[in-house]
Amino acid sequence: MTQPTAPEVPPTLPFAARALGLAGLIPQGLVVAALVTGGADVWFAALSLGYAYAALIFSFLGGLWWGLAAMGGTRTPTWAWVAAVVPSLLALASACPWATGGTWPGPSLIFLGLAIAVSLLVDLRLRAAGLTPGGWLALRVPLSLGLGGLTVAVGLLSLLMP
Repeated sequence: MTQPTAPEVPPTLPFAARALGLAGLIPQGLVVAALVTGGADVWFAALSLGYAYAALIFSFLGGLWWGLAAMGGTRTPTWAWVAAVVPSLLALASACPWATGGTWPGPSLIFLGLAIAVSLLVDLRLRAAGLTPGGWLALRVPLSLGLGGLTVAVGLLSLLMP
């Protein structure tokens, strides 16, 4: 009896995946705009939503990595499974200082933004392991750098606010 093989990886991502992925930068862009143009009355809501969105998307990225690892079947290296759970754990850890009243959310936002940007290193390794579809990095680079950069900007803006 032969072992089941993993399904073939698609040669490229469909247009909908690319368009919706890029549209995912809009919410954090709106948070930056609200912080720059809004008054003190919108700061807490904007910071809370900006943090929540970044943490949510970072956790979602871990889910994507889990799915890619699952599609790889037995050829998936162990590190890929570990990497897939790390974003949720880091997002939760980044909430602790703010949730416990220790600091304003700036440091947590900056940490989360940098973690999102650095997540590209996992995507590069997943591609090298043959676990990503064609066009994966062409989408992941602008998304990780875009959301990471916008989240760092939200964190830096929060440090300027009273």
